[in-house]
Amino acid sequence: MKSIRRSSFETLRWREGALELLDQRALPGELTYLRYSDARGVAVAIRDMVVRGAPAIGCTAAYGIALESQRMAQASRAEFDAAMNAACDVLHASRPTAVNLFWAIAKMRARLDALGAVPPGVAAAALLEAAHELCAEDVKLNRAMGEHGAALLGDGARVLTHCNAGALATAGHGTALGVIRSAVEAGKRIEVYADETRPFLQGARLTAWELAQDGIPVTLIADSAAAFLMSRERIDAVIVGADRVAANGDVANKIGTYPVAVVARRHSIPFYVACPLSTIDVTVATGADIPIEERGAEELMGYRDTRWAPEGVAGMNPVFDVTPAELVTALITEKGIVREPDARKIAALMKA
Repeated sequence: MKSIRRSSFETLRWREGALELLDQRALPGELTYLRYSDARGVAVAIRDMVVRGAPAIGCTAAYGIALESQRMAQASRAEFDAAMNAACDVLHASRPTAVNLFWAIAKMRARLDALGAVPPGVAAAALLEAAHELCAEDVKLNRAMGEHGAALLGDGARVLTHCNAGALATAGHGTALGVIRSAVEAGKRIEVYADETRPFLQGARLTAWELAQDGIPVTLIADSAAAFLMSRERIDAVIVGADRVAANGDVANKIGTYPVAVVARRHSIPFYVACPLSTIDVTVATGADIPIEERGAEELMGYRDTRWAPEGVAGMNPVFDVTPAELVTALITEKGIVREPDARKIAALMKA
């Protein structure tokens, strides 16, 4: 097994009774942690992209509920229950597409309901432990996905990825980048091409930074250059993450994923999606039923203090698209590889 240079950052961490989040808006220029003490503040952090990536959002929401329970630990049970309901509601409304958010809230709600009418202090301790467990489990599942997915990559593989599905998008190791990390740990030479991922530049700011931290070779390209590289036989595989997978295998991921999948199919390049089972939403029949978030047009007009669009021009900013299941070579999950996913295979996977 090859040793890779371990990055020193943590996406989220519990410190002295509060949640600290790495402010991903400041990367790669600044490594800054912001501190949160209640659910409302955590919901704002999710909405404002301090933290992003479906698994990381889920873990953060779990801690948001735990924080609110700590804040209300000395209250009456009626006040505690009202605060828990409000915390779940405000977190639920923070972002619409990443299903791990709603999955994590449901898990925390189930833990609270299972406790029964215990004193608030007892419930608060149990909810904090549940949040810790959820995050530890996320890293464990990412490791399992990495091990399964690494077998799909040959030594010397050149891999294209879109957006950021690494340690920054999870509690650690990553989904798509977790596969790459695991392949490198297994002794394989892997070269990564990272799409910029406009307009929020998660590939340029986050994926390239994260891989460089670990000493994994990475080359940044414009989103529009991916097809050219494929046509010149410079890409051997595509691996992306997911924000929600429908029951039929359709995949919602960062805007720009769908055209990558189309071009990959045109050039007979495998298109893999790394996702934990918590990202699969069997209540949604197809990708057409997945809510697609639209963010403010100002994200298109420039970045930070630099504006490149003319004043007064209209903008449209959907931040996810849906890749049809027929373009997905395989899903990489903690339970193994699901090739050519469809409703039957996903139903069997969820029951396994």
